[in-house]
Amino acid sequence: MADPVRKRLNAVLIAGGKYHDIDYARLELLKLLAADDRVRVRVFEDYSNIEAIKAADFLVTYTCDVTPRLDEQEALRAWLEAGGRWYALHGTNSILRFLANGVDSPRWAPHFMETLGSQFIAHPPIQPYTVTVADPEHPLVAGVEAFQADDELYLSDLHGERHVLLETEFEGEAAGFIEHTWPKAKHPVFYLHPVGAGEVLYLTLGHCRGHYDMLPLMEFYPAPEKGSWALPVFYDLLNRGLEWVKEPAIARATAA
Repeated sequence: MADPVRKRLNAVLIAGGKYHDIDYARLELLKLLAADDRVRVRVFEDYSNIEAIKAADFLVTYTCDVTPRLDEQEALRAWLEAGGRWYALHGTNSILRFLANGVDSPRWAPHFMETLGSQFIAHPPIQPYTVTVADPEHPLVAGVEAFQADDELYLSDLHGERHVLLETEFEGEAAGFIEHTWPKAKHPVFYLHPVGAGEVLYLTLGHCRGHYDMLPLMEFYPAPEKGSWALPVFYDLLNRGLEWVKEPAIARATAA
């Protein structure tokens, strides 16, 4: 009889959207997922194959300005409420519109953002900022020390209950965004958000951009950006999160 701990794990990776080097992020995430030979991954650019998500043991997303239809949002919520786990990265919670007076983040998908626990609204110009550990006892960040991230610092609307694992503090201007003035406050960088019997793990880090990722706004982006992808601690957080999303499926197999 096969060892239940060696049971196949079915994953869905959604990697798609705008203004980021989605190809790079997709490849890096697939390499991390492939390190566990139990994992089999179906890859999509959006949420339209909801049946694949419902059949998955876990979901991983790296997107920007990709919003599910309402029926897809409702199916995602139901999947989570039934015990699903979702590792959501970087711009998964973003809706962006470039207007004459700046970048707007319209609140057009409240059901989706409430499921994720946050909605991106703005970020200051990219520059290094300090990420601190909010709960050093939690296994997802145990042993992680404060670090500098040269990344987009997410300023977000927050929804529902959150267990904050990493955070940062910001006060100042998010130049170029409609909502640009932000008072001094702490902002979650890595958090858990329960949804029924399931849970979302959200990591705001992970910006990357190549030469051709600002089309049609800019034909050639002169200085590619790798953000936190250049940091070993970021890969550590990715791997810890991937182990976390597998846990229920492994536990079910062991108990069977």
